[in-house]
Amino acid sequence: MSGFPILSLMLAVPAVAAIVCLFAGDKMARFVALGATLATFVLGCILWANFDVGGAQWQFTERADLFGRFQYALGIDGMALMLIMLSVFLMPLCILASWDAIKSRVGLYMAMFLIMEVVMIGVFMAQDLLLFYIFFEAGLIPMYFIIGIWGGANRKYAAFKFFLYTLLGSVLMLIAMIAMIGEAGTTDIPTLLNYDFPAAMQTWLWLAFFASLAVKMPMWPVHTWLPDAHVQAPTAGSMILAGVLLKLGAYGFLRFMMPMFPDASGQLMWIVFGLSMVAVVYTSLVALVQSDMKKLIAYSSVAHMAIVTAGLFAFNQQGIEGALIIMLSHGVVSAALFFCVGVIYDRLHTREIDRYGGLAKNMPAYSIFFMLFTMASIGLPGTSGFVGEFLSLAGIYEASSWVAFVCTTGIILGAAYMLYLYRRVVFGELTKDDVKAMPDLNAREWTIMVPLAAVALWMGVYPESFLAPMRGDVTTVVARLAPAKPAGDARLAAGKPRAAEAHGETAHGSAHAGGVQ
Repeated sequence: MSGFPILSLMLAVPAVAAIVCLFAGDKMARFVALGATLATFVLGCILWANFDVGGAQWQFTERADLFGRFQYALGIDGMALMLIMLSVFLMPLCILASWDAIKSRVGLYMAMFLIMEVVMIGVFMAQDLLLFYIFFEAGLIPMYFIIGIWGGANRKYAAFKFFLYTLLGSVLMLIAMIAMIGEAGTTDIPTLLNYDFPAAMQTWLWLAFFASLAVKMPMWPVHTWLPDAHVQAPTAGSMILAGVLLKLGAYGFLRFMMPMFPDASGQLMWIVFGLSMVAVVYTSLVALVQSDMKKLIAYSSVAHMAIVTAGLFAFNQQGIEGALIIMLSHGVVSAALFFCVGVIYDRLHTREIDRYGGLAKNMPAYSIFFMLFTMASIGLPGTSGFVGEFLSLAGIYEASSWVAFVCTTGIILGAAYMLYLYRRVVFGELTKDDVKAMPDLNAREWTIMVPLAAVALWMGVYPESFLAPMRGDVTTVVARLAPAKPAGDARLAAGKPRAAEAHGETAHGSAHAGGVQ
């Protein structure tokens, strides 16, 4: 594989297909989009198969000088590899989910999804700071159109809110990047990862990056664009928004803020912990009272991503590895849950929970898949959710037992709102005639459900497949953060054994005492 530009090819395939889709008929556009996304997925599998676990940190690198300091520089490490795999895995499923649901401007719709794929995997491949920023911001444009053209009744409001929120924070990040390039004299990300910025400058840079990435995550209180965007977006739009776009913020924390500004991260971690604790409890309680299924799952996403941010800022191996597994797990499971909502929405055209009930009787296969994804969202052992949450909470506990305690209450509340949703939709009496008439999953829906279920179980049963490529990169980040890591309040060290001489004296003393008796 050395010398073969596989990363450029992965960007080129969907980009060329997007142009073809713009000029193709509706039926042709669907097949072109599906073919291109499957081809990109196959390239992703080849990438994973050829990735050398334990080898060089940056692999498959490609470089070409463009102008000034700006480079076309691509390369991946283990963390980027796993997030690229998540993106290319979900994309063909999103195209299939839109197969019948999208009736108007199909070519444009498919082109938007393919452009979205280019910019998402471009974010994870970029090795140049400005190239990263271009990909990072370009993702706004296709998502804005997907919500604004093919969304629900209130789509324009949701699209504008999504665009304005995410754009405003990003302007600050751009200013910070320009300052970084001026200070370090390079746009090369691997070089910047080892550059020591002055302590005072780190604080300002950290805050500027935080303003942008917190909105992308999203963190409380800048999360309000997310429920609106999810509710108005078409099913596949919600799947890719929850599945991959929310992970860009966490990737930014892990790639930029923590290793590039370690001192500031150590001093300001209380901000992240504070906001994460509020988010876990508050958004879980808000989810509990929702009547719209999509809104409930959207709020649950904010709660899950709050555990990710707390895990990342635990500054230890378990916390960061757990956060990465939650990102992958949530990417698969939340996409699956939004698809589950889409399946019954296509049949009844309402997302109101109270309109359903008793689906176990006439949609048994659907009910089983929905149960599996509900359990994975809660974190049942054997599913992907458990591994990430267990590792994260172990790491968070080491950093702060109070933060771990609050985050655990979020998991308990998560079980409450997800099981409450499931009970109302799937169990109960089947009394409504229109619900009685709903058919079970068709072949296309089975084709989407089975891979999602398989990956959720694979990640839960054998997480090492996903952890192994990332372990070396996490160790590098932890080592970089070690000097700035504050002391945790957890008493994890075992008691020290008593010295041998003391044992000897005690034994001698007791023997002597025994002799006197």
